[in-house]
Amino acid sequence: MTGAPQPAWMTRVLEKIVHDPPQYFEQFRPPPDPPRRSAVLMLFGPDPRGGEDVVLTERSHTMRSHAAQVSFPGGGLEDQDSGPIDAALREAEEEVGVDPASVSIAGRFPPLFLGPSGHAVTPVLGWWSQPGPIGVVDETEVAHVARVPVPELLDPANRFTVVGPHGYRGPAFSAGGLFVWGFTAMLLNVLFELADLTEPWDEGLERDLPQHIIEAWLRGRP
Repeated sequence: MTGAPQPAWMTRVLEKIVHDPPQYFEQFRPPPDPPRRSAVLMLFGPDPRGGEDVVLTERSHTMRSHAAQVSFPGGGLEDQDSGPIDAALREAEEEVGVDPASVSIAGRFPPLFLGPSGHAVTPVLGWWSQPGPIGVVDETEVAHVARVPVPELLDPANRFTVVGPHGYRGPAFSAGGLFVWGFTAMLLNVLFELADLTEPWDEGLERDLPQHIIEAWLRGRP
């Protein structure tokens, strides 16, 4: 596949995952037989303005779980999927129109367990050397899709700690017109640290979740 070469930081990330995985992956290790298995595609590509960008979606505000939350394209493994990589590529095509043949798979992370939904989620790291058109394909699942510049996510001015209902606290980003928090923000935070890309940011700066996200989140909780 021709086009922009895969950035060197992807190799660093995957090597560290194998040889020195962060505590995050041990903390959220799935049980031996999780109720559900899912995969997400962390799809990076060359940004015409320089550096890389990443495909992020805002989930439909009417979904039963994770409504209005920013996420990577992805979903549950189905019978026809050969594994997490196949599922992540299929879901990216179904949700936002990514052509699976245009994606080079760099590797995958260990699965992470999301207790509230019972999903063991495998993050799949992909490189899009020649990005194609994307847009909302399935409006029942996706409200918006964007290619968000990595430098914008790394900008300390766009980083803070989010405080949510029931004591939730975690890293968050405001970039590309999106409020990124929860599982997606944690994954980006870990990936940037493994890639040695993180710039110092004020972890003491706190922001509350926007009200529309709180309402959508609470609707989807058991």
